[in-house]
Amino acid sequence: MLVIVGRIGRAHGIKGEVGLDVRTDEPDRRFADGAKLVTTTKPPRTLTVESSRWHSGRLLVKFEESPDRTAAELLRNLELQAEIGEDERPEDPDEYYDRELIGLSVRTTDGAEAGEVIDVIHLPSQDLLEIRRPAGNAVLVPLVEELVPEIDLDAKYVLVADRPGLLDPEGAEVVPTDGDSSE
Repeated sequence: MLVIVGRIGRAHGIKGEVGLDVRTDEPDRRFADGAKLVTTTKPPRTLTVESSRWHSGRLLVKFEESPDRTAAELLRNLELQAEIGEDERPEDPDEYYDRELIGLSVRTTDGAEAGEVIDVIHLPSQDLLEIRRPAGNAVLVPLVEELVPEIDLDAKYVLVADRPGLLDPEGAEVVPTDGDSSE
């Protein structure tokens, strides 16, 4: 199965390196020397990692197919995918691939059926589970231990600690702010 692991950014230097917008929790594994990545273009291209290194908090990668800056600039904005086996798991037991979470049923900590995970959204600050509720609407739940205390892949469910307004936006508590003047 092909999974997106990054997007190529601008060229760095004159020797063909590019900066990467990393979209994997395992960049050292996915961008290891010799790794083969496939672009999402039609037709897809295979790029082979010649070397990679961290520089000022950014991953720089040199592909065998980009010998110089001119070739590297032509790669900009390409999305990269890695082949990941169906049974492969992340190295950290508390991490999950999106494909493992999508389709899991959702239950609340008090045992109520709450829907199904339909997507995982990755934001800079945190990841969100998109959950289709039994009524058909979708809600977003931050994928943090306080709100998602348990994920059981074998039993195929996610446990959500419901809070007012989390799974039912209509039930949100409205707290007046200092700027409200309803008098």
